[in-house]
This record gives sequence, structure tokens and C-alpha cells, in this order.
Amino acid sequence: MKATYLVCLVSMVMFWSGCVTPKQRIVKFPPALSPGQHSQAFKKTITRTVSCQYLLFLPEGYGEKKQCWPMILFLHGAGERGNDLRKVKKHGPPKIVEKKKDFPFIVVSPQCPKDDWWTEKVEVLINLLDDIVARYDVDTERIYLTGLSMGGYGTWALAAAYPDRFAAIAPICGGGKRLMAHRLEDVPVWAFHGAKDKVVPVKESEEMVNAIKARGGNAKLTVYPDAGHDSWTETYNNKKLYDWFLKHRKKKTKK
Repeated sequence: MKATYLVCLVSMVMFWSGCVTPKQRIVKFPPALSPGQHSQAFKKTITRTVSCQYLLFLPEGYGEKKQCWPMILFLHGAGERGNDLRKVKKHGPPKIVEKKKDFPFIVVSPQCPKDDWWTEKVEVLINLLDDIVARYDVDTERIYLTGLSMGGYGTWALAAAYPDRFAAIAPICGGGKRLMAHRLEDVPVWAFHGAKDKVVPVKESEEMVNAIKARGGNAKLTVYPDAGHDSWTETYNNKKLYDWFLKHRKKKTKK
């Protein structure tokens, strides 16, 4: 009697806990498809949060009258990664504007987190750009992109992903994917590299510039014959770079 009672009790527990036979379980399957290849579609809405810290420079005269200003988005090298924004001032435009308050551009200089790479932060960068444009008096026809070393790679990647956002770009001692050259046909490019660079071979810039030119694009390369990896100091100290930037405006989209 006790054994029969125990069996019944165990059976009831298994039933209510879902431990039942396959015939008793209700399983939902997608609509049956016959063997072979079928056209299908997938759609899902994903909400993400992106963030970064950055330096923002506003030139003398900003806000005194209604005026839109040209903007430079600067991407630093691997050595300036982390969470200390003072590192970002080591090279390039954020270093220059510390002393040159009349620098005629809004300058945005984000910092890449430690162990990350700009080529993996394209989504963060384009959303940062959107935020700056929405909050400050930026001339959207004169947004320029430049970066050095790791930032040079980031410059190629971001411009290839969003070519319609930049009036001109200046990647320094970086490289990119030649297969993306077709996306840069309408973006003026002035690349820079040191002939003796042992960190990033000069062929990295040569291949990108040649690929764009082969497709009829406007690209040129300046090679410093005696420079190693540091081809950025001479570049960013050259007024001709900024004059070249200002000669270009983003082409308006044809309707």
C-alpha cells in the first residue's frame, strides 16, 4: 500500500513539474518548410548606449554672433588611449589649440579607451559627431577628419563608412582596406607618411591613395623622405594643411 502511494505521489510531482512524456508537452515549431533553400527575412530593434570622453575646442569669437564654424575631428594614436584626457593633448590639433586660441576651427578630440582601437569605434565616433553638430554651431559642409597612426587607420575607416559626412580627410601614417576605396571617390584625401616608418610601412598609405586615384578619386600622398613614424609633427605644424581643408566643402546630395 505504501509503495503504491509513493508511486502515485511521484507521478503527480513529475506531472505538475513538467516532467511528462513528449506527447503531453506542447511545443511550438515554426511553419513547416520543405527541404531546400528558402527566402526569409529577419528584423529586430536593438537599443544600445555608446559613450566616450573628448576634448572640445571652441575658437575665439565663437558665440559672439550667428556663425557656423568649420570643424576638425581628430583621432589620436595608440599611445594616448585610456581615461586621461591630458594624453590627447600630446600631438596634433588639441596640442596646437592649447596656445593658439584663434585657431579657426571647432576641434573635437575623443579619447579611445585602453586596449581598444578606433577602427572598432566607428559607431561611437559617428554618434559623437551627430551630437556635436546638434549642440554647437558647426558648418556641416566643412567637417574635416584627420588622425595619426592608430588614428590614421580610424580616419580611413570612419570616412569609408560615412563618406557623405566629411568635406576632406587627412590620414597620417595609417592604412585602410583597398576594397573600400570606391566609397572615397568623392572625398578629397591628403595622406602623409614617413619613408622610414618602421611601425606602419609607407605602402599602407600608398596602396589606399593609389586605389582611390585608380577609381578617379581626388587623393594625394606626401612622403617625408627622412621621417620615421612621426610624420604628424611636421604635418600638423604646416599651415598648408588647414588652408587645404578650408578649400573643400562637402558636395550637396543631388536630388
